[in-house]
Amino acid sequence: MKSLAHGKNTLAVEVTNISAHGVWLLAHKKELFMSYEDFPWFKDQTVKSIINVEEQSSDHFYWPDIDVDLTGEMIEHPGRFPLKSKST
Repeated sequence: MKSLAHGKNTLAVEVTNISAHGVWLLAHKKELFMSYEDFPWFKDQTVKSIINVEEQSSDHFYWPDIDVDLTGEMIEHPGRFPLKSKST
């Protein structure tokens, strides 16, 4: 009897680390860092809320529990997108 071939990895995005400084997101073999200074919406959230991330479309991430959506470009270059929440 032959074993079936392993399927492809369907998990395109996942949170790999949460620290006192920010959140690390792994997407398509690329690790992205979101500091709480640049992304204050994550600072006081539960781990459950932070790890519940979906990739809505290619390189577009959404956290439904906290209603935050970001693109890879926004995460990599936060200085290009200066608008921040005033509810920190």
